[in-house]
Amino acid sequence: MSDANPHVSTDDFLAIERLLHRYVDAVIHRNGVQWATTWADDATWDLGRGRLVHGKEEIVALWYRAMQGMHAVVQVVHSGEVRYGDTTDTATGRWYINEWFRRADGANAMLLAHYDDEYVKVDGEWLFSRRFLQSHYGGPPDLSAEFTNHHDALVERGVPSDV
Repeated sequence: MSDANPHVSTDDFLAIERLLHRYVDAVIHRNGVQWATTWADDATWDLGRGRLVHGKEEIVALWYRAMQGMHAVVQVVHSGEVRYGDTTDTATGRWYINEWFRRADGANAMLLAHYDDEYVKVDGEWLFSRRFLQSHYGGPPDLSAEFTNHHDALVERGVPSDV
């Protein structure tokens, strides 16, 4: 997310925040029809670990496959920031999430992550044009699994760090 671009207007921020809330509400209620309405037709969804799909049809198909493995999911969106892209009809954002879930096999787990997003305004409505999930932790709810070390991964890729 570029710091060079200005923050979106309050109206656009609220509209994008509503998009996020519509997305998580659909996840919690397992409503694929509602969830599909959050995506642009030519969007990209990257869940990491080789789970990269392009186009709304493939995105929705992946979501249905993923949800088949879940008994229940609660996803919560926390803080976020949104900036305009090259035009006021595009934007980028980062939103932090927690997700608690019970898999179909009965195992409980949680995810602590953030999404790096791109948005596009289509017919006056903000939609996801790209979502890239950055996992920080995925494992048992007692936090006993390893956390992802993004700092080391960035340094390995040659991204400068001051920490």
